[in-house]
Amino acid sequence: MSESRPLPYAGIRVVEFTHMVMGPTCGLLLADLGAEVIKVEPIEGDNTRRLLGSGSGFFPTFNRNKKSIALDLKKPEGVEAALRLIATADIVSENFKPGTMKKLGLDYETLKKLNPRLIYVSHKGFLPGPYDHRTALDEVVQMMGGLAYMTGRAGDPLRAGTSVNDIMGGMFGAIGAMAALRQRDLTGEGSEVQTALFENNVLLVAQHMMQFAATGRAADPMPSRISAWAVYDVFTVKDGEQIFLAAVSDKQWKIFCTAFGLEDMLADPRLKTNNDRVLARDWMIPILRSHLANRSAAELSDVFERNELPFAPITKPQELFDDPHLNATGGLAPVRMNDGRMSKVPLLPLTIGGERPGIRLQPPTLGEHGDALLREVGYSDAEIDRFKAGQITAVAPTHAA
Repeated sequence: MSESRPLPYAGIRVVEFTHMVMGPTCGLLLADLGAEVIKVEPIEGDNTRRLLGSGSGFFPTFNRNKKSIALDLKKPEGVEAALRLIATADIVSENFKPGTMKKLGLDYETLKKLNPRLIYVSHKGFLPGPYDHRTALDEVVQMMGGLAYMTGRAGDPLRAGTSVNDIMGGMFGAIGAMAALRQRDLTGEGSEVQTALFENNVLLVAQHMMQFAATGRAADPMPSRISAWAVYDVFTVKDGEQIFLAAVSDKQWKIFCTAFGLEDMLADPRLKTNNDRVLARDWMIPILRSHLANRSAAELSDVFERNELPFAPITKPQELFDDPHLNATGGLAPVRMNDGRMSKVPLLPLTIGGERPGIRLQPPTLGEHGDALLREVGYSDAEIDRFKAGQITAVAPTHAA
């Protein structure tokens, strides 16, 4: 973002006590939009620095544009340093288990007495209620919240292929923080924001809940659902390639039939409207599959694109690094991986004034900004040395109003 157009949350300081995906996503959004986000890590570092397999990309994905300080919150001097940082903050964000922050003296009720203007964002598995004692994961709430049922085939519930609730839960945490900042502008007071995996998941399946409310008929899992559109399918074509093709209106159906020489189907009175075609899918779709089977995915893509019809290649995540659109529009930016290598990472899917919020700070090394932050909140160099050696005596903090 140019100097003449500063990022919208420049000047806002966030202290986050977060790990894994949900809490770090909240900080990522605020950081990308200009906030100074200070990541408080345990002495051994955020565990996502060491995860393997599906978690090996978590840290570089969700922790750019942040500063890192390592504190031992099990020791009074670690909590003291955290309190000093919080005294300078607009927002505190956390996703520890319920009760953990209270045991540390870092809960909202305690901190708001020190700074009534503080905004406090808690990311949990469940909002307060009968389930709030349960340990939740993205997969847990997908299973209990109807999403896994809708994603898999009948009798075979399947989690979605990414951390949808963790990421969206973090997004709603950031949205709540933004709303609380605006409310503070109006009232002069901060507030607590709560967001949760389960309730986020329920929002994701709300359309299926409301389908039942509207029709009295339960929604079938997506692989066996009655689609609202007649042509809305993955087709296997020449050389075994696959491609998603759609024609979701009567106008698109006409264009589709004309483009592929299907005038007889276009004239068939049984296929006159989209709803007619939905009811005819059992016999119509096999005809279309057969008609298109000998064409290549590239040929079909070309016809659909020229005729402004919806289509999509079936793409694997690793292939997106070379996507011409993402690379041409600045959608991928250089990022430092856990082992120091450089790769590319997707940026936020938005522009402000035609510009994409980018990477100002690479994902931090553990404690990278600790000394500077401690100096800023009043520690001398000698105290910092003793602090890091675990010898400093806690001193009463000076809390900012």
